[in-house]
Amino acid sequence: MSQRTYRILLTPEAEGGFSVSVPALPGCFTQGETIAEAIEMAKEAISLYIESLEAEGESIPDDSNSLEYTLTLAS
Repeated sequence: MSQRTYRILLTPEAEGGFSVSVPALPGCFTQGETIAEAIEMAKEAISLYIESLEAEGESIPDDSNSLEYTLTLAS
């Protein structure tokens, strides 16, 4: 099994819990009540997404060559 790297974005939700998106995998979303649960759910969602890509013979993207910066702009 090869290793892949994925960046996940956790967003706190007004009603509680966290939503999670995986930018490298369009449409890969999940959620969890706590950060730990959200991360575990993300691992599962990513695994299922990759299985689906493999079954279809599609290439599997990841974030291993990505650079990330955070910019803060004053308004």
